Amino acid sequence: MPWGRKVPEAFYARPVAQVARELVGCVLVRKLEGGQTLAGRLVEVEAYLGDGSDPSSHSHGGNTPRCRSMFGPPGRLYAYRSYGIHTCVNAVCEAKDSGAAVLFRAAEPLRGIETMRTLRGLPANAKGRTIASGPGRLAQAFGFDLEDDGASLLGPSLAVYRPAAPADVRTVLAGPRVGISRAAALPYRFFLEDHALVSGRRNAAGTRA
Repeated sequence: MPWGRKVPEAFYARPVAQVARELVGCVLVRKLEGGQTLAGRLVEVEAYLGDGSDPSSHSHGGNTPRCRSMFGPPGRLYAYRSYGIHTCVNAVCEAKDSGAAVLFRAAEPLRGIETMRTLRGLPANAKGRTIASGPGRLAQAFGFDLEDDGASLLGPSLAVYRPAAPADVRTVLAGPRVGISRAAALPYRFFLEDHALVSGRRNAAGTRA
């Protein structure tokens, strides 16, 4: 595969912050039913803990119908609707019943950019941050919806790949999460330093991860 090696289930079955840090630079690949391949390099993610110490995590209130997939096996997709409008997607991490996940916040489009523009409802000349910078935009660009909740990230049509050689030598930084009101200061957002497609304040309070 041009993307490197597929990330196995064991990759996700580790502490969620460690998984989040190592997901930065990996490539998310999705094959649509029509045969079109969409691929994007993850440049920004956020970890959400399931151990009861993270009040901003959807699992903080326990296993509810909304976040049930967060308590599933590692290497699955947790999809939810943000503010009743935007779908957002996460990778479920740690052992089953842990309730930990990594939110995909921003991706650099690599393949299927024309299709991503169509899915986003953008004009043909749209580029940069308008395509997949931000969790709602990323999910829409890859065609994700609530129906994908619980889908495997280990299969032939949806997977994450770790490049054989890093395509971007920028430093991975850790900093405060964005778009939340509780425990926002916890340094669980991981992103590529000075990358134009990072959706949050790019280097605000970021330190080497």
